[in-house]
Amino acid sequence: MVFDKMELREVEVWDGNFAAAQALRQAQVDVVSAYPITPSTPIVEGYAKFKADNYVEGEFVMVESEHAAMSGCIGAAAAGGRVATATSSQGLALMSETLYQASGMRLPIVLNMVNRALAAPLNVNGDHSDMYMVRDSGWIQFDAFNPQEVYDLNLIAFRVSEDHSVRTPAIVNQDGFMTSHTAQGVRPLTDDEAYGFVGAYKPMNDMLDFEHPVTHGVQTEEDWHFEHKARQHNDMMTYVVPKIEETFEAFEKLTGRKYNRVEKYDMEDADVAVVCMGTSVETAREVAKEMREKGIKAGVVGIRVLRPFPFAEISETLKGVKAVAALDRSAPGGAAGMLFNEIAGSLINADTKVILSGYIYGLGGRDLTKAHLVDLFNELQANADAGKILTKQQQFIGVRGPKLAYL
Repeated sequence: MVFDKMELREVEVWDGNFAAAQALRQAQVDVVSAYPITPSTPIVEGYAKFKADNYVEGEFVMVESEHAAMSGCIGAAAAGGRVATATSSQGLALMSETLYQASGMRLPIVLNMVNRALAAPLNVNGDHSDMYMVRDSGWIQFDAFNPQEVYDLNLIAFRVSEDHSVRTPAIVNQDGFMTSHTAQGVRPLTDDEAYGFVGAYKPMNDMLDFEHPVTHGVQTEEDWHFEHKARQHNDMMTYVVPKIEETFEAFEKLTGRKYNRVEKYDMEDADVAVVCMGTSVETAREVAKEMREKGIKAGVVGIRVLRPFPFAEISETLKGVKAVAALDRSAPGGAAGMLFNEIAGSLINADTKVILSGYIYGLGGRDLTKAHLVDLFNELQANADAGKILTKQQQFIGVRGPKLAYL
């Protein structure tokens, strides 16, 4: 079958969902197995439309649930195809069992996760509850701050995930509605450039290679389960990290767009800093620049790669900072937030005396405003001047009613 190529302008106006769908088209994904859910639905709808219009040779498989969606992806990937899908929130919760199957079987699937709150109460807006829920499922996790990055990171994810030294599935996260449904200027590659960057799919241990039979989904019990999981973790740090960095470099050479596992903004001389993800990074950057005009040396750290977590890079980035705020966009359920814990783990043995505090914000799509961040940077500066936390180690930003659940 011969498929058509699409003529794209130098700058297209795409939201994050359409940017992801275009990346799947250009990568010429063989199978998208999906059960649509808000706010990720337009990604798989977009791929299905591209197929109907003869822009892809692949197959769109509409299944009965999100669990079945990833199960279909697992089967197609095990059979030797380039595979992708998308989901959010409750859909991810139903899909989560199969994520461990995909990573344990070392299948290079790309999942677009449009981050959304988890019920109850029911909420279709964006926070990072779904991202946090599967952070330890053995998948590589990238985080996009805007539609351009959604597009770029999808192409990067295929190249990293499918490398034979990696063979690990990857998630590309984007904020529900704030990124997924907000249109911005995106500079796409041509179809040939994008496919050339991703490369032709090269199967490995596929079930349809009858000359080299393999078994998928074996049972190991106590004899070998530990070794499989230890190898999986080891490969994340040994092979995935350098492959991500190598791919970031190759993408910069192709496009001029530079990515890092830890994105640093005004951190060279920062006394205070916030660490965050998603669209909050861009808001924090704008406020940090304004705070510098007022005499506060503010910086921002954005987590580009959540898994494998960049412990050493975080420690190095924050070593000269006096006070740091970890911004977690997920309810911690009786603990400190995930970013707070990961950053604390990065700093615990470092030669530094950083004052670390945690802030919960933006749940269920609640806005993080510039005014919130101005207050936060002022509070961090006060902590830095005092040499200790003056309020509480954990706080909520922008919640109504009495102050709640401080540590």
